[in-house]
Amino acid sequence: MPYIILMFAVLAETIGTTALQASQQFSRPLPSVIVVVAYSAAFYLLAIALKTFPVGVAYAMWSGMGIVFISIIGFAVFGQKLDLAAVIGLALILAGILVINLLSNTATH
Repeated sequence: MPYIILMFAVLAETIGTTALQASQQFSRPLPSVIVVVAYSAAFYLLAIALKTFPVGVAYAMWSGMGIVFISIIGFAVFGQKLDLAAVIGLALILAGILVINLLSNTATH
């Protein structure tokens, strides 16, 4: 269950960041409201996940997955380009998340 809560936190953060781009510097009301609601949900869910995960591990997974997801959305939705170095960097972030979860004993306490 803690992993599901953390994934919903990542999803909310990704929605918030996507809406932040769409809000055009908070000049569009609906995306601006979505930013506030989504980030509030993301931080609330992250706080719940911190009951299980150490803060460094939770934040690494939350921010790392958020970076990967928002990069994919930026590419697919907003037409932002990813060069080879960016793709390699994103792959390394994913590898780090996998190492933490599969090989480390500190993933949960």
